[in-house]
Amino acid sequence: MTFTTWLTFLIATILLCFSPGPGALSSMSAGMKYGWKRGMWNCIGMQVSIMVNVTIIALGLGAILMASNTAFEVMKWCGALYLMWLGIQKFREAPVPFEEIAARTEFKDTTTKGIFMQGFLVSQTNPKGLIFLLAVLPQFVDPTQPVAIQYVILTLTLNVVDLVAMGCYTAFAAKVLMMLKDPEHIRWTNRGIGSLFVAAGGALAVFKRA
Repeated sequence: MTFTTWLTFLIATILLCFSPGPGALSSMSAGMKYGWKRGMWNCIGMQVSIMVNVTIIALGLGAILMASNTAFEVMKWCGALYLMWLGIQKFREAPVPFEEIAARTEFKDTTTKGIFMQGFLVSQTNPKGLIFLLAVLPQFVDPTQPVAIQYVILTLTLNVVDLVAMGCYTAFAAKVLMMLKDPEHIRWTNRGIGSLFVAAGGALAVFKRA
């Protein structure tokens, strides 16, 4: 892989990762509820999901998975229903001030695992992410050079950029929450994000492969 090839991939990755989507919604939701520090576990979960997907593609299993209509539909509907479920939960979430949530959740490992799993599942159950990686990654791999190290470089690049992007969304939402003191404002903010989750799930449900 040449430096020019990597730079092209970097630019494409930046444009992809900073564009709003289910991952950004999940990051904002975690940031608003838990703050930046704990909300970043959601972002870490997404990065683990990316590693899993790249491994699937590198092993040649991605094309097999996407070729199966049944596997694709199952993944799609799992993702759609999960996003809708997150939206309903967020819509119904009590308008609790951040300070109270932080005091309740600090040092609770189970909560940390829950935040991590939300990020992992939002990313892992979205077939669009796997389709994108399957279509794009191989184009940047030179088959005449050692393939494994190229996949490692591309994966680390994607992880770093996505972690920064999702971290920005998490930090932005955490800062917004710090300024929200009125329970009514918090309630409507939760409902707004919840509605966007449901809309993202609906869009995924009607998504069809080209």
